[in-house]
Amino acid sequence: MADSEVYLFTGPENGDKGDAVAAIRAAAEKKNGGVDFYRYYASETRITDVVSQLQNASLFSSALFVILKNAELIKLKSDIDLIVQYIKNAGDSPNVLILESDENNIEKKIETAVPSSHKKIFWEMFDNQKPQWVRNYFRKNGFSVSDDAVEQILDMVENNTEALKSECSRFFYCFEKGHTVTCDDVDKILSHNREENAFTLFEALADDSKSPKERLETALLILQKIRLSRDSGGVAVIAGLTYCFRVLRTYHSLYAGGKSPSDVQLRAAGLGSKKALARYSKAARIWGPGTTASVLSLLSHTDMAIREGGALMEDTRLVMMIYSIVVKNGLYPVLYEP
Repeated sequence: MADSEVYLFTGPENGDKGDAVAAIRAAAEKKNGGVDFYRYYASETRITDVVSQLQNASLFSSALFVILKNAELIKLKSDIDLIVQYIKNAGDSPNVLILESDENNIEKKIETAVPSSHKKIFWEMFDNQKPQWVRNYFRKNGFSVSDDAVEQILDMVENNTEALKSECSRFFYCFEKGHTVTCDDVDKILSHNREENAFTLFEALADDSKSPKERLETALLILQKIRLSRDSGGVAVIAGLTYCFRVLRTYHSLYAGGKSPSDVQLRAAGLGSKKALARYSKAARIWGPGTTASVLSLLSHTDMAIREGGALMEDTRLVMMIYSIVVKNGLYPVLYEP
């Protein structure tokens, strides 16, 4: 029997991951004469609904193409068993399921069930590869870029090619081909138009050069911008912060007792770049192993409260969550504090 059309793509390099997904989708469309495409998040969708849809025929195409993101959040035994059972029985189905995670692994039973040839970890680029990648991307699109501007772009943009493509593409709409992008251009295009997200929010929370009051004010401003953007869902914000604090938890574990982790261990933990190491080194000076565990518990508690309570109290819960992370080290305040 042929392998089931189920894939597991993990790791932080979302650009290459997206290219791999696009190639599988193109092959599925060619094979089936088209597919119905769906994207879900494990943090927002019931696994029973996803599997039920995959088991039913499409009304408009001969196959379904389903991406399930945040697959590391599939933790309930019933959900794990359901996914595993689907994978085992999906050998003859034309439907495609792609499990995605920015982390490097998910629940072991699910990993084991996915065919070995359908699994891949997408690692971050090495630091010494990034400058050339940026230069090549500008050159392929008819531009050049100064060395200082390359360094500035890499300092501002998340460490994956998806984010780099998105941010670097902004210059192509602002200048004629043949233009050399400078640091002044980066200031105008990126610094003044930077999109905020859960990761920039974490950076503000972890800025140990500022006082708790300053970090709280900056974080709340960023939260407000996120809430006004298209990526405004509180659950998505919490998922991003949870990922960051899980990496911080791993950082503490790797460096516990004066240990010196290898480059392989750092890359596996999402700490393979100098920028990531610097970010989590700062964060570790603010939250120790115990407070990191408290923050993760707070994030989980807030996530459940928002899901159960709906949108009515979402803003209030998110603000209280940020306050608790900065001021209370993850302990949720139960009394009003003037």
